[in-house]
Amino acid sequence: MDWLVQWWDGVELWVVQLPVAVQFPVVMVVVLPLCLGVARLIDRVADWGAKNPASVPDAEPEPEKVAA
Repeated sequence: MDWLVQWWDGVELWVVQLPVAVQFPVVMVVVLPLCLGVARLIDRVADWGAKNPASVPDAEPEPEKVAA
């Protein structure tokens, strides 16, 4: 795990040392797609959880309708 921390520190230092005019496009090219991917993943997991029959408590069956 230490290698990941070291790598991240290096990337962070590299981005911080860039001029702001370069930082913005770099962050938008990397962070925007990453956030979009995470949002889609969360949406799919939420949809799956909503459609999962195990997550719905047993409901009483509807009474039969009688024609009057």
